[in-house]
Amino acid sequence: MENILDILLIILGALCLLIGIIGSILPGLPGPPLSYVGLLLLHFTDRVQFTTAQLILWLVLVLLTMVADYLLPVLGVKKWNGSKWGNIGCIVGTVLGMFLFPPWGIIIGPFLGAVLGELLFAEKKAPEALKAGFGAFMGFVLGTVFKLSVCGWFVFCFVKALIIS
Repeated sequence: MENILDILLIILGALCLLIGIIGSILPGLPGPPLSYVGLLLLHFTDRVQFTTAQLILWLVLVLLTMVADYLLPVLGVKKWNGSKWGNIGCIVGTVLGMFLFPPWGIIIGPFLGAVLGELLFAEKKAPEALKAGFGAFMGFVLGTVFKLSVCGWFVFCFVKALIIS
């Protein structure tokens, strides 16, 4: 019979993975880091031991998703012909949105920031400014898909490790 601590760690790990998936969709919750914690909790049981290489690779994936989550909206602005002012607006909008209007400000902030940066400082017309805002939004969507993919992979690894052990 498994010890109580192992069962508790497995349950807490599964909860972290579930909240991580939710956090990949809802702004404000750090989805991939929470999912990684879920894998670490499973690793600390007597039932499953991941290799050091696996743990490091997964940590690198988490760090990449966190960086991508902030860079992809900026790259989206650039891809949709936004100027440096659209990029600056996207960054400012992300930061302000995150702190002033959580949780939805992280979605709306980059869009509005890019649009306002283009309109006010690059002196672009509304259709061009909206394209830059759309690029910021598409970057956000791509980042969300990336986060969901990483968290989904972590859930797969967790379940597979439990089944095989």
